Amino acid sequence: MLGAARRVMVLAALATLAACGGGGGGGGISLPLAVPAATTGDPIVASSTVAGQCAAPRNGIDPDTGAAFPDRQGSAETEKAWLRGWIDETYLWFDEVPTNLVAANYTTPIDYFNVLKTPALTASGRPKDRFHFTADTATYRALSQSDIDVGYGFELAFLSAAPPRDVRVAFSEPGSPAAQQGIVRGTKLVTIDGIDVAAGSDVNGLNAALNPATVGESHSFTLRAPDGSERTVSLAAAGITRTPVQDVKTLSTASGPVGYMLFNDHLATAEAQLIAAINQLKGAGISDLVIDMRYNGGGYLDVASELAYMVASPAATNGTVFERMQFSSKNPFHVTTAQATLPFYSTSRGYSTPAGQALPQLGLSRVTVLTGPDTCSASESVINSLRGVGVTVNLVGGATCGKPYGFFPQDNCGTTYFAIQFQGVNQQGFGDYGDGFAPTCAVADDFDHALGDPAEGRLAAALALQGSGACPTASASKADAARSKAEVGGTPYLVRSPVREIRLVSPPAAGPG
Repeated sequence: MLGAARRVMVLAALATLAACGGGGGGGGISLPLAVPAATTGDPIVASSTVAGQCAAPRNGIDPDTGAAFPDRQGSAETEKAWLRGWIDETYLWFDEVPTNLVAANYTTPIDYFNVLKTPALTASGRPKDRFHFTADTATYRALSQSDIDVGYGFELAFLSAAPPRDVRVAFSEPGSPAAQQGIVRGTKLVTIDGIDVAAGSDVNGLNAALNPATVGESHSFTLRAPDGSERTVSLAAAGITRTPVQDVKTLSTASGPVGYMLFNDHLATAEAQLIAAINQLKGAGISDLVIDMRYNGGGYLDVASELAYMVASPAATNGTVFERMQFSSKNPFHVTTAQATLPFYSTSRGYSTPAGQALPQLGLSRVTVLTGPDTCSASESVINSLRGVGVTVNLVGGATCGKPYGFFPQDNCGTTYFAIQFQGVNQQGFGDYGDGFAPTCAVADDFDHALGDPAEGRLAAALALQGSGACPTASASKADAARSKAEVGGTPYLVRSPVREIRLVSPPAAGPG
């Protein structure tokens, strides 16, 4: 899934970020375009009056509607006019957008869109809106409707995107070419097709190999395993289906059996897998739970609601709010409070298991979540919602990405625009975590052990915290300088499309007014 968009992000990590010395990751901060001096911006017109007036109208049938595309001849100027109107109508911070922007000063509609956002900063000094992005509509629709990607089946962590680069395997998908070759977490990429990964200047060659375009495309990788041994393998790209829930197990501890599961994506397929995992752990009689979401960028809010419900007790979730969407004062989609409220779902939603089936509950009053800067959006909703109904949620690892926001993607003239339109808040009305949730115990990511290994740094710390109630002393030997710096700065280091770091919800029936 999202292979084409992911290729763009890898190119950014190896090229653009290498040039400016930044870190990798789909949620990273991009440099804003320079805003030409102006005293008065363009007049704002209703977006409906210029919608679909395109510089290059599409022909044929819109696969979403089954009708002809609504495009008609227009220009880049009419596309920009639509953008300014749409932003003014639906953007959460419409009244913070600079009023002196002149559309003619920006070459393309996308260039213009990139500056149509709030310039405000969070308390830590990061841009409040780090999540403004666009995607080619045809590519986005194809990718969002499939869980299959073309690749090798390993997820890469760019611990340092600038030379000397440090690129390691975060995990491999079960049954993938990478897994079949025994490529494990922590494996370091040394050379690719003979190009030095750390200092090589052939960035195009590295990107071409890391992002195969077709199934069967083969490249050579020299790899250094966590034990220091090196080998060269040939990997052929395949269609990779992501397995969002992995390594469900029960760990024996002095304080009782503790459940563990790795949860990587709020995909449609996660629904059935989460239900199976919770049933397994409930059957094992666990007394505590560790959910590993350090690499979970988000996805379907309904799936997040189901998971939160299954963790908590009926007393906590009955009649309470999982998440409520808060829009601007314009309430652009004309939603009622009830329509904007997502409950804790007690029955399956029908994503990958029949709808309407009662969900199991563990009935826990506390849970531990393993987190990092790649823990984003819907994953943060799980944390915030459980805290909102009185469940103690301890975080072990790094601060989360800080994305309490969501949007309804909007196509115009073949580009889909993602502009923040709502903020999610919990039962207590809290949703102000633009700098992320700080960890209860700060623990650097440990690439020397497999995920789910009780000796892995973050899981070991979680077990210690659950047993003693106190954070263990940090182990300096595991605190790799590059990744520690990234985590302190809140910079994600997985390279993935921003489409994988969003709250996915169905748009309200009413359109913007």
